[in-house]
Amino acid sequence: MTIDRRFVLKGMALGSLAGLTMGAALPSMAGSHAAPGARSGRPLLALVGQGAQNSAFVQGVRAAGGQPQLQQVETSLGFMLGLESQLRSGQPMQVIGLLDDASAALVIDLARSAGARVNWIGQHMATVGQSRHHLVNTQLAEGCSRQLSRQLHACGAGFTLNEERQNSAAPARQLGGPARSTEHSEQWAASVGYLLSSLGTRRPAMAPLVTASRTPLSGSFVSFSIET
Repeated sequence: MTIDRRFVLKGMALGSLAGLTMGAALPSMAGSHAAPGARSGRPLLALVGQGAQNSAFVQGVRAAGGQPQLQQVETSLGFMLGLESQLRSGQPMQVIGLLDDASAALVIDLARSAGARVNWIGQHMATVGQSRHHLVNTQLAEGCSRQLSRQLHACGAGFTLNEERQNSAAPARQLGGPARSTEHSEQWAASVGYLLSSLGTRRPAMAPLVTASRTPLSGSFVSFSIET
């Protein structure tokens, strides 16, 4: 899997873990988005990969406030059945995450099967000093791409960003900036965590500024925001 593989975010039919590649498409949004006011008070569940409890993404999630529940994703049958039970419980909740392609595909497929709303799907590809992002979202995410772009530009991280609005005739938004520093090459993950945690609410502040770890985040990832 290389950074040159194309982004495809729509119409995924999940067959197996091995079947998800950058050439496969992620599912389109299900249902209409909820009004911002309807989201207040929803418990927030943040799904992360193994060993990512203190990652840049989690720092962004926590900076948004509230009391998020952090859960490491497993691909075991027991874990997935437990998550499916939560999604089908009828209890209002918001589920966000930043996962590898295969794990994210499983989670999103479970959400679709449970009739949950998907307000955001993002495909992210990162190398040291450069990241590429393709977002498909609903009106609930208005302004998020611009805020993400502003923060990445301000800290000198190189990036390209394409945004598509679901069920909108507006052309895709394209943003980008050259790399001026590699110090904040993981900033995109913190900013995505912050934005997803506060989706549908006012965001008066920016995500916390994070510096790259000894082993900078690299590879292909999928972010999502799901509502039940």
